[in-house]
Parts: sequence; structure tokens; C-alpha cells
Amino acid sequence: MEKVTDAAERYRITRNVTLVGAVLDIVLGIGKIVVGILGNSQALVADGIHSLSDLGTDFIVIFAAKHASREADENHPYGHGRIETAMTVALGIALIIVALGIAFQSLHHLFNKDYSIPTVETLYVAIVSIVTKEMIYHYTMYHAKKINSPLMIANAWHSRSDAISSIVVLIGIAGVMAGLPYLDAIAAIFVSAIVFKIGWKLSRKSVQELVDTSLDKQVVDNIRECIFSVSGVKDLHYLRTRSMGADALVDVHIQVAEDLSVSEGHQISEIVRAKIIDEVAEISDVMVHIDPEDDEEGIPENMKYPVREELLADLQEKWRKIVPNDIIIKTTIHYLSDGIRLELVLKIDSEALYSVCKQWSQKLEQISTNHPNIIEAKVYFNIS
Repeated sequence: MEKVTDAAERYRITRNVTLVGAVLDIVLGIGKIVVGILGNSQALVADGIHSLSDLGTDFIVIFAAKHASREADENHPYGHGRIETAMTVALGIALIIVALGIAFQSLHHLFNKDYSIPTVETLYVAIVSIVTKEMIYHYTMYHAKKINSPLMIANAWHSRSDAISSIVVLIGIAGVMAGLPYLDAIAAIFVSAIVFKIGWKLSRKSVQELVDTSLDKQVVDNIRECIFSVSGVKDLHYLRTRSMGADALVDVHIQVAEDLSVSEGHQISEIVRAKIIDEVAEISDVMVHIDPEDDEEGIPENMKYPVREELLADLQEKWRKIVPNDIIIKTTIHYLSDGIRLELVLKIDSEALYSVCKQWSQKLEQISTNHPNIIEAKVYFNIS
């Protein structure tokens, strides 16, 4: 099945699928209530009310999908996917309430022996409801997986809970006709436990997403494999993942060689980012931080060292005593935990000056390493 990731297309599919379910919920709900009243079946009337309650969740799904599909903006830089997550929590709670309602009503009938004899028409309506709601479940679930929407998955299960309650009605009506009037209540209590479990699972998963719970271990392992497969990556740490509705985000620190240029380090990070997004279906965005060494233990020692302007201001005053200012054309500073490594490039006009510059380089290296934070200094020549 090809996944749909375009926000506008995801909303269109969600809206159309949910509207189909809403129309059927209206027809089934009204039909079950009318036939339940005329056919003397309290269970079928309650089931009709349950069907009409699905309309509320249908409207929640459409509302959430519309707003969750909006692009990121200044106030919501990560997009609006969490709207879908919050609404999924609401749907899960709705399932729990429905389950508790079924259980309470069934216990009431069981202990009060409030039994009635329904007509055969109620049996037929219950069968139609089971078949129809199960079809809605499969129809909704297919499209929910296609667009990777937890909200639609929750709504699909809500439809199945209606089918399950209709099975309870069917068993109850058949049981009453067979001379077992209490069977309806017992079966309803059993099914309410199933519906409760579904609601709890959906709510729990979405609440975990709201508190930024990490992705499944298998997905995280796949992300690690992608990162280590990129040439230039020595190690990784601070790998963090979280869900945002149908999408997932990754933050990671990758370690590269300490003497790489900024542009090469950036190139490696972009390759890592693209590879994860291409190979791990759930991931929509990746933030990669480049480290020259492992800084997982906390604030690195190099944070205590002077910044470039301060360091060079101190060194240039000493360098002027050895070479003219315009001879040093490039200064590269490597900030590492054990100290600063310095690289200088000197421009000389001819090879005849090489011996002189060699002497300059020795003095520059010696003066530079006298600085308390510099552990190594190297001088290179650019001969024109």
C-alpha cells in the first residue's frame, strides 16, 4: 500500500471517508431507535443511541484533520499534527465512556431482571447493523493506514465498537427468544470490557505522544543503522525521537573527525538527514548536530576557552613581534576538550624566503603554545 503524505490529500481522504461513515451512522441510528421502540427492544434503542453518538466523533475527526493538515507557521513551527493527537485522546475517552455505559446498563438490567420480549424485526436490524458497521470499520481502517492517521484508526475502532454492541444486541435478542433473558446483559458486560480496552489503548498511546515518548525501539534501531551507514560518521549520541500526529521527528548529535571543515561537516549532516527521511517511513524531519568529539557527558571543557576574537587579540600582539600582520592569511582554530589546536597559513612571495619563514613558523608555534589553552600549533606556507 502506497502511503499518502501530502497534507491536503490526507485531509481530503479523511473528510470523504468520515462523511460516508457519518451518513451511515445517521441512517443506522434512527433506524435502530425506531425499530427498537416499535419492536419492544431496549437494547436496540440503546444501540441506536450509540450509533448516533458516533456522529459526534465523526465531526471531531473532520475538525481535527482540517486543522492538523495546516502548514507550520510562526506560532506553530512544528506544524499542527498534535491537534490530531489530542483529538485521538478524546476519541479514546469516548470509547471508554461508551464501554462504561454499556456495562452499567447491562448490570442494571441483570440485577433488576428488567427483561422484555423483542420482535423478530429487531433481530434483522441488529444483523444489518453488524454487517454495515463492520464494513465501515474496514473501509475506514484501510484509508487510515494509507495516510498513517491515528485519529482515523481510533474512529475505525469506534465503528467496530458499534458493531460489537450490535452483536450483543443480536445475542441478547436471540437469547431472549430461546428462553435465556439474562444472556443479553452478560454478553454486554463482556463486550464492554473489550471496548474499554480499545479506548484505553488509543488514549494511552496518544498521551504518550503528547509527552514526547520515544518511537518504538525497532524504528530507533533503524535510524541508528541509517546514520552509521553514512561515510564520515564516527559515532552518535543524544538520539531523540518523538511523534507529531502522523509524522515523527528526530534530533541527533553525530561525531565526525575533529579536523573537518565546517562545510564538510555540514555535508555529512545533510546526507544523514536525507537518508533517514528516505529510508524510515515515519520520519518527516531530522535535526542533526555536528560534534568533533563526544560531548555526551555534559558541558564540554572547550566551552571554557576564549572565543576567536579574544584568543586572536591576545596572540596577534605577540605574533607582530615576529612577522608582519599581512603574512598570516588564514587562522584555523580547533576547540577540543583537551585544549585548542591552532593552524596558521603564511603567505610568502618566493621560495627564496622559505628558510626565513621556517624560522618564523618555529617561533610562532612556540609563542602560540605558551598560551594556557593551546596545546598544539602548526604553521603552513602558501608560496606564490
